[in-house]
Amino acid sequence: MSNVEAESEESCDVRAALKRGLRCKCPNCGEGAVFDGYLKVRSECGVCGLDFTPQRADDGPAYVVILIVCHLGGFALPVAFEQMRDNPLMVACLLSGAAIILSLIMLPPVKAMFVAFQWAKGMHGFGHAGRPAVSQETRCAEGC
Repeated sequence: MSNVEAESEESCDVRAALKRGLRCKCPNCGEGAVFDGYLKVRSECGVCGLDFTPQRADDGPAYVVILIVCHLGGFALPVAFEQMRDNPLMVACLLSGAAIILSLIMLPPVKAMFVAFQWAKGMHGFGHAGRPAVSQETRCAEGC
């Protein structure tokens, strides 16, 4: 297998894993759930048995969500202030509420994508040697 083919297969694997992570599904099989609750990562996939204990998402997902939400809020602030110039308290309440809701919606998929990326790259003990066998059709079913 040439370098180009190996690199293409690896990027396909990462892309497919990230797509599955966005849906909060197992990066290996795309069937089982990653979370046991709102943000508590399961110990293993209920379908393929992939061990999730090596994951180290830590604070990364929160930083990414804050970065995105604050940029959106920063761009929305002048527009909202222009529309409601006479009521700055309303602007503050609307943007604060929108930021809280958007952060709570975005956090689980971003954290699942962090776990999926770590799995796809074999980071933190997600060794590829111990990876459960999943067919190439299943791995690249998302069209990568």
